[in-house]
Amino acid sequence: MILRLAPGAPSLLGAPTTVAARLIGATLLHGGVGGTIVETEAYDETDPASHSFVGPTRRNRAMFGPAGHLYVYRSYGIHWCLNVVCGPAGTGGAVLIRALEPRHGIAEMRARRGVDDMRLLCSGPGRLCAALGVTGALDGTPIGGAVSIVLSPDSPAIRTTPRIGITRGTHLDWRFVADGSPWLSRRG
Repeated sequence: MILRLAPGAPSLLGAPTTVAARLIGATLLHGGVGGTIVETEAYDETDPASHSFVGPTRRNRAMFGPAGHLYVYRSYGIHWCLNVVCGPAGTGGAVLIRALEPRHGIAEMRARRGVDDMRLLCSGPGRLCAALGVTGALDGTPIGGAVSIVLSPDSPAIRTTPRIGITRGTHLDWRFVADGSPWLSRRG
């Protein structure tokens, strides 16, 4: 059985850690290009590593929107990062999509990224967004429009680890990975 997510769907409304685990094994597509999500990270407004920790701003306002919408931001002014908003409106909770196994539109991903190595197409949030053509134009848009997510009940075994590339909230094991996946941004 496959569930197609609509904006605000109960399957995306919940604690970021719950939704981050739920998204492992789901299919993410943007314009027919995408694959299977194998790595996520959870962030909420109580977490000092989260953009929402400081409260709503112009940059992070989508993170405070309703569940089932996208929060897209530029990291270090270079790479786009794609997040799924998962809390009720007014709370700052989202899940960063860190990596996926490329499965749909491989030729288009290779052209966008300029690489042939399948493992380098979507292993990391910046690579993933470049391969799928995700930009800030998607910030605040609902899932089910340009971006779709399809949940599968046959999710893989999931392992948790500390998140990557942060200096605060490092004690939280809020990175979720498909155990044994060769498509992760980093091992561990």
